[in-house]
Amino acid sequence: MRITEELLEVRDHTTEGYKPVVDFEAWRVAVLNYSPSLQSENITSMQRHNETDEVFVLLRGRCILFLGQGDDAAVTQIFAEDMVPFKIYNVKKAAWHTHILSEDGMVLVVENRDTTYDNSPFCRLTEAQQEEIVELARSLKIEK
Repeated sequence: MRITEELLEVRDHTTEGYKPVVDFEAWRVAVLNYSPSLQSENITSMQRHNETDEVFVLLRGRCILFLGQGDDAAVTQIFAEDMVPFKIYNVKKAAWHTHILSEDGMVLVVENRDTTYDNSPFCRLTEAQQEEIVELARSLKIEK
């Protein structure tokens, strides 16, 4: 006898980019897969979530998590974290962040269900900061 969806949902996401796979009450689980927009030379901004933390778990491949220190208007310093598979990375509320993935990269994302563009502003990076992200990616050998 087959298990019904009343007891168990089984979801996946195998195409490029971000996709929510489970929404329940106040939380959401999503999968983020590689897409060309997640290559270092395509990163032009950082995002933050003003109302919630956001959790990332690397499931496959490589992911570099970039964190930006700064205020509401600008990122002043960039840090890079080379994620380790199956460790839990909790990006704190209002912390600027972005990431790049290898072509085989897959990241599990856990966030509040009401995380939207309305409460998650973006901060444009300067040309020098964009170049810094590219150089950090090269130094960590995720990109050529």
